[in-house]
Amino acid sequence: MEEFDLTTREGRFKHFGSVDPVEGTKPKNKEEMADLQNSRKDFLFEVDSVGINNLTYPVIIGDFQSVGTFELATSLQKDEKGINMSRLIESLETVNSSGVPLNFETIKNLLTTLRERMKQNSAELTASGKWFFNKMSPGTSLSAVAHADVFYSAAFDGDSFTRKQFGMTAQVTTLCPCSKEISEYSAHNQRGNVKVLIDIDDSVELPDTYKEDLYEILEINASSQLYPILKRTDEKMVTERAYENPRFVEDLIRLVAYDLVELDWVKGFELECRNEESIHQHDAFSRLTYQK
Repeated sequence: MEEFDLTTREGRFKHFGSVDPVEGTKPKNKEEMADLQNSRKDFLFEVDSVGINNLTYPVIIGDFQSVGTFELATSLQKDEKGINMSRLIESLETVNSSGVPLNFETIKNLLTTLRERMKQNSAELTASGKWFFNKMSPGTSLSAVAHADVFYSAAFDGDSFTRKQFGMTAQVTTLCPCSKEISEYSAHNQRGNVKVLIDIDDSVELPDTYKEDLYEILEINASSQLYPILKRTDEKMVTERAYENPRFVEDLIRLVAYDLVELDWVKGFELECRNEESIHQHDAFSRLTYQK
């Protein structure tokens, strides 16, 4: 058995089975390597979307840096075998400045770059992350960081959006109207989740405060809001507000839907409300879809 010098890393590697690289016959220079993805012939079908997903990447949402999850893709023409995947990340890097600003202006620039670099007809993106923002307690006005989940989805064909969507999930408090009605005192309440995906009307200017406006709609229609900091006087206000505004999931979804319909930049939406029931092992939910 061959013995190796175990005082060196190379010797230890070989002792554990590593071998020397083979010389090989294939080219090492990029210019001499075969480029299979750029092969051209009849490959039977166009492909709607091909790309990468589950990409974790730094983003900037509002005033805070956060972590985003991306999907990037382009179309693929019938006579092309594949796309150059590395150009997807290269395109993303063009809008990265200590994080990718998640807004539709940046997304438009990114998709334009992506489509041009990939030499394809269309490009698309989805991205999600946590939006952090400062929120004050209702009575004492103590500020601390709260958050909501946000979602962007866009497709670009030619020079215009063919899909432009924004979504948000906010957490709220709901107090059961039935429990309040039948009980001598108190009523059970729980944390609820309100999730919306909005089709944006690109012919209407999107307000700078669209995230804040949407968050307020999702929260204000619930029994009460959630806060990062509550002192006793705040807690009294939150508890009593919930008791004064009981909501079934059916109530909450209709109230939120009414406010969404009133927004001129909203073309349509998918809405879901879900309560993590405090007296059951299951959740309660309602869903609603609306197109203007």
